[in-house]
Amino acid sequence: MILPGLENSLEIDISGLKYIPDYISAEQHDALITQIDAQLWNNELKRRVQHYGYRYDYKARMVHDTSYLGPLPDWLASFARRLYADGIFPNFPDQVIVNEYEPGQGISAHIDCTPCFGDTIASLSLGSSCVMQLTHPASSQREDISLYPRSLIILSGNARYQWTHAIPARKSDTINGIKHPRTRRVSLTFRMMVKS
Repeated sequence: MILPGLENSLEIDISGLKYIPDYISAEQHDALITQIDAQLWNNELKRRVQHYGYRYDYKARMVHDTSYLGPLPDWLASFARRLYADGIFPNFPDQVIVNEYEPGQGISAHIDCTPCFGDTIASLSLGSSCVMQLTHPASSQREDISLYPRSLIILSGNARYQWTHAIPARKSDTINGIKHPRTRRVSLTFRMMVKS
């Protein structure tokens, strides 16, 4: 099924996974990078991050209502409204993590916190392309998805709860037999909190 207004979305052979190339324009991409780089970065991980809406506790692997940081800033709230208007979320997403990946950095295989976040996870890619690996632990089936700048990947249902996703920590990716060196990549991951 293709959501209204998302005719460019691609169905991947994983239930609940959608990939939308060119979800934002080049101008919107550059404006987001500028806005992100004007904010303060958190350096508690090997990669730099920014938290909006609610702070994620990496040690406890949880988000609590007490970690509320305030409403999303206007530059993120307008994008959250678009995700809602496009039918990607059933309501406005209220939690965002911005991750920066320099060449050689990645994120290990995981399923986003199920008690914390709702059924839909949407991640926008800025900067460098990369490969995301999705693995079904029960069957060891693996699918590699190329994430290009300005694209949006959506995980819901089985893709959200039954598959792990990872960005391998490496300096290049081989896509269609061609080696692509990585440069700086920034992702914005939008979620809805599960309220207790």
